[in-house]
Amino acid sequence: MLMKEDVTVQIIEAKKKAGLTWDGIADAIGMSPVFTHSACMGMNAFPADKAAELVKFLGLTEDAASVLEESPTKIWEQAIPTDPCIYRFYEIVGVYGPTLKALIHEEFGDGIMSAIDFEMSVKREANPKGDRVKVEMSGKYLQYNAW
Repeated sequence: MLMKEDVTVQIIEAKKKAGLTWDGIADAIGMSPVFTHSACMGMNAFPADKAAELVKFLGLTEDAASVLEESPTKIWEQAIPTDPCIYRFYEIVGVYGPTLKALIHEEFGDGIMSAIDFEMSVKREANPKGDRVKVEMSGKYLQYNAW
């Protein structure tokens, strides 16, 4: 039985062998690079048509498509990430999470930003002091309900 981790290995090997980028793979299947990578890593599920396109484009095994369509179980291996890049995002949430929450509540009321109805992009921004990483996130506002 093929597991999400097995398909992720197939994808990474195919990407490396073909010399592709995540932007290139996403363009080939008509999806964003952020969602494409996340789904390839098993953290999101591809729609059936996109899973089929990815399997064909990368030359994955036929049974990989159904695995790519499966709902994920989102599990992190570490409570605090040790990878320097991922840790910095963890640090940003730790430092600015309460601020973001307060500002969202002031602007929208008692609720959250959805990570399900969500979009994100990562871009390079030229800057004389050194290029900058620009991460933009847009999530649907979901109000807490009382019952």
